[in-house]
Amino acid sequence: MGTPDFVLELRRHVGHALLWMTATSAVVVRDRAHRPPPMPSPDDAAATPGTPGPRREVLLVRRADNGRWTPVTGIVDPGEQVADAAVREVLEETGVRARAVRLVRLHTLEPITYANGDVAQYVDATFRCEWVAGEPYPADGENTEARWFDLDELPEMGEEMRVRIDAALTPERPARFTGGDAPAPHRGSPGEDAPGPH
Repeated sequence: MGTPDFVLELRRHVGHALLWMTATSAVVVRDRAHRPPPMPSPDDAAATPGTPGPRREVLLVRRADNGRWTPVTGIVDPGEQVADAAVREVLEETGVRARAVRLVRLHTLEPITYANGDVAQYVDATFRCEWVAGEPYPADGENTEARWFDLDELPEMGEEMRVRIDAALTPERPARFTGGDAPAPHRGSPGEDAPGPH
């Protein structure tokens, strides 16, 4: 699916002006337990004593517009729960069924100017998602490829996308976010020494 209808309708009214929108990224991971593991080499056995844990892989898509590999991303529809948007986008773009398990990052991106002159700025909610069923394929026109990658064999991608993947793979509970420091007090605000009647 391309540009959502509600965005096209807004563009009829505001033209190329900046639109503020909510986006979501789905970092879908799964164990490779259902696939035959690679044959270990003698060096691997010597370097890693004991039984290794399951190998993990992440679902990535290659965007049709710029050829870059990314997790599945998309725009949240009006009134849609953000986590629902994440798993909807995964199904629409790759044919994979996934479930969102954790919000891992909330981040405001810099404004983007598209080739047609439209300007948009997104707040992105990144979710760690777990694979449920299905094998990936480019299910709509937004991507040319969709496939699993071992975590230690990720393709070249932009720094922002690597940050999203890292946030999803880090075993921590709280979501990451940018900002949130206490603002500087305003002159005359409660708790401040301000001139005035005593």
